[in-house]
Amino acid sequence: MKRYLFIMRRLPYSGTHLQETLDAILTAAAFDQHVALLFVDDAVWQLKSQQQPVGLALKDTSAIFKALQIYDVNELYVEQESLHAAGLTDVDLILPVVSLARVEISSLMRTYDVIVPD
Repeated sequence: MKRYLFIMRRLPYSGTHLQETLDAILTAAAFDQHVALLFVDDAVWQLKSQQQPVGLALKDTSAIFKALQIYDVNELYVEQESLHAAGLTDVDLILPVVSLARVEISSLMRTYDVIVPD
């Protein structure tokens, strides 16, 4: 079994890219691969609670994020500096995450076989 780390960097409703990435995450997890997610930069907004994408003609992806547990995707990381730059805290997020300092990210990445950037 390979260990996959998907690195999310983009805003939640900036096109169909997020939905496509989530499809890849769920596919890898469905085939019993070890999958984890790292949210950096603008991607921290993907985890913000109470999003309302109505009017953008895009799916509300928060339900998919909440379903990650069903696929055994339980390792969710967020870069502390990105979270703070967005003015968010763990309380503002829809899922529990492990908050890592920027200097810890490279060590995290070394523990995975495959890095998938968005």
